[in-house]
Amino acid sequence: MRTPSATSTTSTTSLGKAMESVKVVVRCRPLNAKEVDQGHETCVQMFPDKGLIEIRNPSLGPTDPIKTFTFDAVYDCNSKQLDLYAETFAPLVDSVLDGFNGTIFAYGQTGT
Repeated sequence: MRTPSATSTTSTTSLGKAMESVKVVVRCRPLNAKEVDQGHETCVQMFPDKGLIEIRNPSLGPTDPIKTFTFDAVYDCNSKQLDLYAETFAPLVDSVLDGFNGTIFAYGQTGT
């Protein structure tokens, strides 16, 4: 699973006051061939339409409570890099080109 990415934008309201926004986005990669061969199973269920993920520990069995986390955006293992950029990062890049401050902080494992 990839860990969340955070984007931050700073813009100005109509009254000239600075307004900041931090968004947290998560994207999950599929299991790779080695993980599948070793019998690993997915422990994360993604709900992109709700911005929600559920995590369970498969070694603890069905009695282990599911942990639920909400994000500004959720992308599952079927998501495309271009979709992620267009929906999440392009608006931030546009605001930077308009002179506002912006940061994209990405952390996590790649699919390779």
